[in-house]
Amino acid sequence: MKGKLGIYVLLVAGLAGLMPAAPAVAAPSQLVVDLAADTGPLRYGATGFLYGLGDEGIPNETMLAALRPQVAAQKAPDGLQHPNGDALRIAPMFKRAGGRHVEIYMQDIYPNWPYDNLGINDYLAKVDTMTRKVVADPNRAFFVYVPFNEPNLIWYSGDLNRFLTDWRTVYRRIRSIDPTARIAGPNFSNYRSADMRAFLTFARDNNVLPDVVTWHELGNDFFTDWHNHFNDYRAIERSLGVSARPIDINEYGRQNGDLGVPGNLIQYVAKFEASKVDGCLAYWTTAGGLNDLVTRNNQATGGWWLYKWYGELTGNTVAVTPPSVSGSLQGVAALDAAKQQARVIFGGNNLASGSYDTDVVIRNVAAAPYLGTTVHATVWGVDSSGLEPSSGPYLVREGDFTVSGGQVTIPLTGLRGSSAYQVILTPNTDLSATGPASRYQAEYARTDGSARITHGGNTGYSGTSFVQGYGGSTSASTKFVTTVPSDGYYTLALRYSAGPYAGAPANRSIRLRLNGSDLTDLALSGTTDWNTWNTATIKAFLPAGISRLEVNAFAADDRDAVNIDYLDVAPTTGTITTYEAESSANTLAGTARVASNSGASGGQHVGFVGAGAGNTLRFNNVTVPAAGRYRMVVAYANAEVVGNHQYNNNIVDRMAEISVNGGAPQRAFFRNTLSWSTFRTTVVDVQLAAGANTISFGNPTSGYAPDIDLIRIAAPTG
Repeated sequence: MKGKLGIYVLLVAGLAGLMPAAPAVAAPSQLVVDLAADTGPLRYGATGFLYGLGDEGIPNETMLAALRPQVAAQKAPDGLQHPNGDALRIAPMFKRAGGRHVEIYMQDIYPNWPYDNLGINDYLAKVDTMTRKVVADPNRAFFVYVPFNEPNLIWYSGDLNRFLTDWRTVYRRIRSIDPTARIAGPNFSNYRSADMRAFLTFARDNNVLPDVVTWHELGNDFFTDWHNHFNDYRAIERSLGVSARPIDINEYGRQNGDLGVPGNLIQYVAKFEASKVDGCLAYWTTAGGLNDLVTRNNQATGGWWLYKWYGELTGNTVAVTPPSVSGSLQGVAALDAAKQQARVIFGGNNLASGSYDTDVVIRNVAAAPYLGTTVHATVWGVDSSGLEPSSGPYLVREGDFTVSGGQVTIPLTGLRGSSAYQVILTPNTDLSATGPASRYQAEYARTDGSARITHGGNTGYSGTSFVQGYGGSTSASTKFVTTVPSDGYYTLALRYSAGPYAGAPANRSIRLRLNGSDLTDLALSGTTDWNTWNTATIKAFLPAGISRLEVNAFAADDRDAVNIDYLDVAPTTGTITTYEAESSANTLAGTARVASNSGASGGQHVGFVGAGAGNTLRFNNVTVPAAGRYRMVVAYANAEVVGNHQYNNNIVDRMAEISVNGGAPQRAFFRNTLSWSTFRTTVVDVQLAAGANTISFGNPTSGYAPDIDLIRIAAPTG
């Protein structure tokens, strides 16, 4: 037997030598994060938009505020290039949402593209008018002037010297009217090394240096050459003795394939954040939708979630090394010692094949000793949804990982090339799984004021930790960002603990704030200790799409001393009353009339409201049981377009003045629905009296209100 076995082994070995070798399995790529390599404060610079805002409320302010926006580039005051996006009109909303400044594209005063070339004297007269409007505006210090747009192509193609002369002339004219003006340029259509050197040399010698240096990154060369562009520009500054200027790439993204695609957009986010520059998504489609991050005005596409993750990075950035500097897999990471968290957002590999494997390697974990020798990681993904609403992030992987050789490796397989991913790394203090997508863990939410996250020591909580810091505070805030598929009532279930606290009553309360307005003070029964958890529920009306729900401290007597574990959101029922616009119970005046429409509820709507004070639609007998604030859902259509453009759709956001019981009207803008038979909804808060009310729609200007299908009335809470 022994001899036969030896012969068998030799035979098998010989045959193996004749057989073809098994195909080699490629090792997964590696995205390396170095927690010891601090690269500075977060800039959030990539969160900027060219014509991302249309009018007040377009997009919904919640969609903007949740992203931590930085820069908006918009048209000149009363500009004719596009029907919406006036810099002065959108500035108050952008400022409220936390924006840093608004750039004014001054040449957009002209109606045509490329811009009408009527000579420098014609332009100077317009510059005078525009600058004086900015000086008179209460937000004057919020603006940055952009005198020229793509001058290497428009007005000055092949004639750099004439551009330089006109730059000096216009620069000096602006400063003569607004001595404190911040001016940006040259705004070349791409990075042009020789032209940039000539421009900076001339600007230095003539004392007309821009306060912000701008150019565009709209081509394939961004992905391979961004670092070359950036480094070359900084080298030119140094060689000329020019102090380092802030850089804004105020148009970025290719015309096809980038907008709204998380796996492509992460490459811009990662590179801009690493270089600490600003950037504005390019305007290739329609205004007012945050450059395809927002659809239907308050619903998120897949790309929106990437920027939301980006805005929720806190602490300082740390070095990320992708498999290749110019490759498609890119990422950005941040370490926050106060939260005891590291976060990584990444994506964008093997777009042609559709999926890929990678290892996320976290090095030098000892630089964050609070993470310990084992860490907990949750990995989330978000897919591209085109221009349709995204269902939101989904959990890819969750688990504990041992630190070995000073690092942690998180292997990931089957990732999508067009998707983006987020890793949240915490100490290994998880007591349960993070939960379903409808559960929003407080320790992963944005915190403000004295609210803080600690790990370990307590029991009974869900996930990896909870938020505390509400005792002795009026500033603690946990900010949840939620998403729901449709307008309606939802149960909000807040899990909390409220143990003994010196000077605090046994029972507590907390203030809930929804989409920028107070919702209610939620009563919370006390718990026997801080390791015992309760759940308090409230029924609230939420609009379709994104909502911001803040859990805020508010009292000086510590009745709000609580810890916050998570928020669950689940659909429920509630009283919502519908009033059809075409009902005979309503009053139509002037040109307003009922018309058939297959897209409308009941097949009819009311149109031709507005374009004069006498053309109105009044809903009668809108009845509520008690006086107070109500949510009014307006179902409408609006497909008005003005003028032509080579690639932008010049949509109009129609405005309506809404008056309750004949009182002072409030203005609301209605985002374009792109078809007269496509009806969308927007939610407007109205103050109603107990019993029967009237609600009137009109537009006394030359413009029309949208076509109205119906309104629905709902109380803010059930």
